Amino acid sequence: MQVEEGRLLWEPSEQRRAESVVSRYLTWLRDNRGVSVEGPRDLWKWSVDDLDAFWLSLWDFCDIVGTRGDTALADDRMPGARWFPGASLNYAENALRSTGAGTSVIVGREDGRAVTLSWDDLRDAVARAAAGLRRLGVGKGDRVCAVLPNSEHALIAFLATAAIGAVWSSCSPDFGHTSLVDRFSQIEPTVLVGVDGYVWNGREIRILDRLATLEEQLPTLKATVLVGYLDSHPDATGLRSAISWGELLAEPAPLTFTRVPFETPLWILYSSGTTGLPKPIVQGHGGIVVEHAKSLALHCDLGPGSRFYWFTTTGWMMWNFLVSGLIVGATVVLYDGSPGHPDLGILWRMAGREGVTFFGTSAPYLTSCMNAGLVPRELTDLTALRTIGSTGAPLSPEGFAWVYEAVGDDLLLASVSGGSDVCTAFAGGLPLLPVHAGELQTPFLGCALAAYDAAGNAVVGEVGELVVQRPLPSMPLFFWGDRDGSRLRDSYFSVFPGVWRHGDWVKVTDRGSLVIYGRSDATLNRGGVRVGTAEFYRVLEEIPGVADSLIVDTGRLGTEGKLILFVVPAEGRALDDAMRGAIAARLRSELSPRHVPDQIIAVPEVPKTLNGKKLEVPVKRLLLGEPLEEAVSAGAVANPDSLTAFLDVPVD
Repeated sequence: MQVEEGRLLWEPSEQRRAESVVSRYLTWLRDNRGVSVEGPRDLWKWSVDDLDAFWLSLWDFCDIVGTRGDTALADDRMPGARWFPGASLNYAENALRSTGAGTSVIVGREDGRAVTLSWDDLRDAVARAAAGLRRLGVGKGDRVCAVLPNSEHALIAFLATAAIGAVWSSCSPDFGHTSLVDRFSQIEPTVLVGVDGYVWNGREIRILDRLATLEEQLPTLKATVLVGYLDSHPDATGLRSAISWGELLAEPAPLTFTRVPFETPLWILYSSGTTGLPKPIVQGHGGIVVEHAKSLALHCDLGPGSRFYWFTTTGWMMWNFLVSGLIVGATVVLYDGSPGHPDLGILWRMAGREGVTFFGTSAPYLTSCMNAGLVPRELTDLTALRTIGSTGAPLSPEGFAWVYEAVGDDLLLASVSGGSDVCTAFAGGLPLLPVHAGELQTPFLGCALAAYDAAGNAVVGEVGELVVQRPLPSMPLFFWGDRDGSRLRDSYFSVFPGVWRHGDWVKVTDRGSLVIYGRSDATLNRGGVRVGTAEFYRVLEEIPGVADSLIVDTGRLGTEGKLILFVVPAEGRALDDAMRGAIAARLRSELSPRHVPDQIIAVPEVPKTLNGKKLEVPVKRLLLGEPLEEAVSAGAVANPDSLTAFLDVPVD
């Protein structure tokens, strides 16, 4: 069933509006700053017009722990913005401000392993881990790298690293050896924390040999901390200078925090690295604390009493975003395992069992649940659930409607769009606004988002490049090793000087909401009309017999190429002439004749990044004749064998 884009699906009740954190902020802003705004749209406009006043107010309203100073934005150049000069703080001190027997973190694994930590438990473990890291020679500015699943070990090790003033960087244990070396060798870590293996889709996968090989490629390591995740006492003889997780936490210690200047590195995230070495993206203590406090409190409506979950691994920025729920006093829920084992209902049942109030996931997962005919509210008690978060790809209007039909009819569905580059969302939900099918409700507060045409003019009601016109505090401090800043400038500021270009197509509606149409570097150009890939996938998701798909336009500047659709047939189906005809007819009738592909080709699977995003651009490069090793870095691909199907496709 096709759902019209923009159809009204939900409006918050007066009670929901009144009880929201952002409503309390509006009252606080009026009473303490003398700022009165008419509603959420005016609030956003004030927040981007007066960045200094907005971020100062945010620090005070969220009660950030640290020394603030009198100025938020001292220099608003991009790149080169200077935030909160003279301020000092520590991420871990803000994350661990709560004390007592209340629950700080709930941990689950697909095979039933479960751990619950109180705030006091977490604080004690972090204090012990920080003392252990200091014994291993870790100090302020040193890097701690981790190959860990989404477990309490990752959370404790990260917070201990941050407490010291050292720099954290993590990958999930499903990353291959090449992917790990490509990332960690760039940052010269002092300590590695890793697991003996992990559980996925009903299988135990052991990685001790991978850790040993990684050690050989990281000459700066002083020690490796081995977590027994599958075995309580794993054999560490293949590792050099290894100690156990228990030894790291063996000695009790007072919980102390090293306060650092606002723009001190906190962690290093990585770009996907599909066409070269991953970019090591450095973000700071201060920028992340204030940005995540804003996003989680005002937009996600989280605070004490909330239970915050997002399906993620430690190799995706959503893990960093998730654990920041601690900053606003929420309980964070960590789950490690396959979202489809033993069936697609596993995450929904976990959410019901743990009383999750905010359930975050990916758009492809929601689409898979919809296509499978799943009705989550019939599987478990979801009465605690207040918000669904969706990211990773545009969610179709049909996916929006399915949430309200199958999950709950009184939920805020917050579709969000952001990236590792800023470790937050540029746009997403707000509990004061209605939800319209296929639309993100609003740009985030303090984010001067716009859609630009090719000439650099802001446009409304038409598709343009997603840009940010003024600085955000969580924008990268720098890329590690990018001494002159040229790589950072080329990544974001080369198209529109002084303006951040993110690389997505977006339409800003006259209501101020947004529609994301996919990556602008994967744009399809048919008859001079730009078409976003998300439009295709929305239709293809509805076609019986199509399990997955990838659409590529081989055109280059000044030359129109072929539009090629790759289809993964559903189990038991074949891509025959009848299915090709049905696909073409559906695309012609629901989109336009220019959307009909020149070729429709069957492939066993669609190549995707380690975070599940379709590799449209590398496949295009393969089709245009680039050698495989130049078109894509195999270590950044979750299923590298899938690429072979694209090597011999004839393109005229």
